[in-house]
Amino acid sequence: MITKKRLLASAALAMLGAWSLTHAAGQGNMAPASPAPKFGTSLDSVAAADPPRGLPALPAAIRTHADALFTDAGEVGETRALLVLRDGELIYERYGAGFGPQSKLISWSMAKSITAVLIGFLVADGQLSLDGPAPVGAWQRSGDPRGAITLRNLLHMSSGLEHVENGDPVWQGDTVAMLFGGGAEDMAGFAETKPAAAQPGEVFNYSSATSVILSDIIADTLTPSQNPDARRDAMRDFVSGRLMEPLGMASLTPEFDAKGTMIGGSIMHATARDYARFGEFLRNRGVVNGQRLLPETWIRFMLTPSRNDAGYGGHIWLNRKRPAGVTPALWPDRGPNDLFACIGHQGQYIIVSPSQRVTIVRLGITRDDQFPALRRHLADLAESL
Repeated sequence: MITKKRLLASAALAMLGAWSLTHAAGQGNMAPASPAPKFGTSLDSVAAADPPRGLPALPAAIRTHADALFTDAGEVGETRALLVLRDGELIYERYGAGFGPQSKLISWSMAKSITAVLIGFLVADGQLSLDGPAPVGAWQRSGDPRGAITLRNLLHMSSGLEHVENGDPVWQGDTVAMLFGGGAEDMAGFAETKPAAAQPGEVFNYSSATSVILSDIIADTLTPSQNPDARRDAMRDFVSGRLMEPLGMASLTPEFDAKGTMIGGSIMHATARDYARFGEFLRNRGVVNGQRLLPETWIRFMLTPSRNDAGYGGHIWLNRKRPAGVTPALWPDRGPNDLFACIGHQGQYIIVSPSQRVTIVRLGITRDDQFPALRRHLADLAESL
């Protein structure tokens, strides 16, 4: 007998896997979505996109490690796009069958780092305070411990709010409930009504809901209107004017919930080249074409280890050792300390190694049990550069 819970779990898993194909042309679009293969259709007969001409010849070791992310699919999962840039110049670009330079692929949690940069713009503008109480109306009642939560706490994933990122079984997780269940209509409302489970700054608790709270704060800062269309328009204009146009990220497409709140923790789309442009922006410490867009102090904040988990900064992963017993996000025993990454569900990566002058983008679908092998392959590639 199929229970309601099992049906919910199956539906949630299907939606998690299919979201990038079925929602790329959703109401959050700011650029036309590239045609995507129909969900469930075999791509075996579709030839992989040819690499662009004119790329420099690579040493055999680099090419071998890069190509292995495609040929070792049984170990690392399906790689749909892999780009390597050195000094801002493309030195390797390859796509899986059915994908190419114009394919817009889902960010999953790489979106968190984009949201952090948007918060940084508003802090630099003097409209938000990193260490003042986060401007969330539901927390401002007298005696509410959540009133002490700061933007720093939120960006460090140490708000103290009750949250279960990954449920076991899947339908018991707050993230699935927020994205696909009862919280989907008003994701920020779902996240902001969670009670305090710890003091702000006391514990690290990775939370996609936290990034939606930050998106809600951005929208409230940009417009006093609670009209969903007004909130979406204000956010679109802000993202376009401060990030997309200056960086040339024309394909970047965030998604919004029914209340007009950007899903800033998990649902954005862009081409691999545009994700690489974002990585280069971070590698160059907030400078594009000689113009500083984001203060050096904000980049430094994002890349400074948080108090409760040295492997996490301000909504970005760092190549540092994490607390005992916690799964590593990167490879601190092998790579430089200044290496950092935006990381998303199913193996989405924007990896930046400033000391090597390198940015790597890997997009695809990797199962949880394949992640150790994927990290090893990416570490091999980074180490060879």
